Amino acid sequence: MTSNPFRRIVVALVMLLGVGKPAFSTDSNWSQFRGPEGDGNSIGTELPIEFNESEHVRWKTEIHGRAWSSPVIWGSQIWMSTANDEGTELSAVCVDKETGKIIRDEVLFKIEKPQFCHKFNSYASPTPVIEQGRVYVTFGSPGTACLDTATGKKIWERTDFVCNHFRAAGSSPILWKDLLLMNFDGSDQQYMVALDTATGKTVWRTDRSVDFQDVDADGKPGSDGDMRKGFATPHVYESDGQSILLSSGSKAHYAYDPRTGKELWRIEERSSHSPCTRPVVGHGLAYIPSGHGSAGMLAVKLGGNGVLDETSIAWSMTKTYSNKPSVTLVGDLLFVISDLGIASCLDATSGENIWTERLGGNFSSSPVVSGGRIYVGNEEGKFYVFEASREFNLLAENQFSDGFMASPAVDTQSLYLRSRTHLYRIEE
Repeated sequence: MTSNPFRRIVVALVMLLGVGKPAFSTDSNWSQFRGPEGDGNSIGTELPIEFNESEHVRWKTEIHGRAWSSPVIWGSQIWMSTANDEGTELSAVCVDKETGKIIRDEVLFKIEKPQFCHKFNSYASPTPVIEQGRVYVTFGSPGTACLDTATGKKIWERTDFVCNHFRAAGSSPILWKDLLLMNFDGSDQQYMVALDTATGKTVWRTDRSVDFQDVDADGKPGSDGDMRKGFATPHVYESDGQSILLSSGSKAHYAYDPRTGKELWRIEERSSHSPCTRPVVGHGLAYIPSGHGSAGMLAVKLGGNGVLDETSIAWSMTKTYSNKPSVTLVGDLLFVISDLGIASCLDATSGENIWTERLGGNFSSSPVVSGGRIYVGNEEGKFYVFEASREFNLLAENQFSDGFMASPAVDTQSLYLRSRTHLYRIEE
């Protein structure tokens, strides 16, 4: 928790007003996909607005391989995963935060016959998760490893999870207490697992309960793997002293007890598949982009049980919604960036559209929030900064030489950007 007394007062007021948590993180470590709270909000307030290949770059480091995983930060270390183009070597890379020098570059798994990887994906798309002394790196079914951050050595590994990712893996792991939680949604099997962080042993496994309701002429499950796979990252929130695990699969979104894996509720979306985002929670609602298909995005009322119906949906969005970038909640405003570069600001409680503007380009990266501003980069290498407010105010369009598939990381004063080829530290 920050020692700044003003920030402590703001946090207390936000909690008193019932928002549920502050609209910024109070943790300077960027420990997982989308940061400490998993929602893109950061403690940083001094990030530059205008920057590019030559301006406000403290250092720039080339990262080998092809990988869309985002960087994570703990103390002086930045970790990320990478892989060669063929998917036969899966690696973890550690960069010194102060100098940009690569201090660890470890091949974790050698794969003789990699699964198919779609040209849009990579063999190292899941973002690692890090805590004091340990970093957890997964490539989906091919392998998951826990590393000692001081030595880079493996503490444990798992290579026994069966899942045909069909287009390669994409779901990032998260930590909750002493459990590592992961989605496995493939064309053949769909399930969640919780691993003991100390040993890597399975604590629980829960199969997805949705009936896909498609069979071939012989009565066997349908063969269209795209209708069964998923790339979404799970999320845990607290409600009335109870921890709830949210996890999106193909054709349904689920809530589980993270201690046991027991399904608490699910809401089905038969027209959606291949979810890619991480949900965010606020105002008694879970904001869940559906994935590909025709469903859009749902604002689901929390606290349900069993199979939920339409009465559990506070509002939904079917236009200019996001398939790949996760949504961002700032106070009572919800910011959505579509894959095709259309940015929208919605009233988080009603779903009312406040403004919609075209940024341009194609987007896979999820935004971050710093100092009341939204930062997000597109696949063509343009990085946008605009105000997180009820009026659209574009502050900067910053051009880089290569595009962004990975989401940014932030600490107190710096922005860390992973392009297709390099890692940048950007600061005033």
